[in-house]
Amino acid sequence: MYDYADPGMDGGANPGMDDHANPGTDGDAYPGMDDHAHPGIAGQPAVYANAAPGAHTMITQVDSAQFRSVLGHFCTGVTVVTAHDGTTPVGFACQSFAALSLDPPLVLFCPSRTSRTWPVIEQAGRFTVNLLSENQREVSAAFGKPGADKFASVEWGPAPSGSPILRGALTWVDCDLEAVHEAGDHYVAIGRVRALGDPSSDRPLLFYRGQYTGTEATRTQLFAWAGPDDWL
Repeated sequence: MYDYADPGMDGGANPGMDDHANPGTDGDAYPGMDDHAHPGIAGQPAVYANAAPGAHTMITQVDSAQFRSVLGHFCTGVTVVTAHDGTTPVGFACQSFAALSLDPPLVLFCPSRTSRTWPVIEQAGRFTVNLLSENQREVSAAFGKPGADKFASVEWGPAPSGSPILRGALTWVDCDLEAVHEAGDHYVAIGRVRALGDPSSDRPLLFYRGQYTGTEATRTQLFAWAGPDDWL
């Protein structure tokens, strides 16, 4: 997930995805899952390095390369977060997107502190999250690079907020910026959902261990979505 080579990235934690944050770096990959056990969090046992029976050598420093490698095994979808400042559309590719709350409807994403796109989104006070489809790898790559006009090669139209909806996206989530929290070398941006797009029948674009991938059609229903009390 972190080895996708794309020089000239705009300060993201994940090379190849402009302004990305790593899903799960701040505890839960899906904030709000309060009932799940997480080692070293909220009273759970701490994580130990090379823990043989009876050994208690606590990790005091995490190697960044190992951190990226381990978290690269968490498969994510790919989104493009967009906004419009009244003159120019802006956007960046983002893996660190998640549902946060059903009531009220909230989502989050995590831009890098060094992002040049984030200040424009923050100033606009609203944004749209475009969930990319499997055939939008080039769109992801374009929005994962700084510099050139990212919208030059993609068709788009305005969401209710005025933020760009990218043609071909699986669906979109239009939001007002609700709150921003500092989190290490990133921010956690929380959005209140104001409008939702109609999902398409296309498959999602996924990113796993440094490579784009997708899903395969299956008729086997592995599970059904749980109710609100169990999901978020």
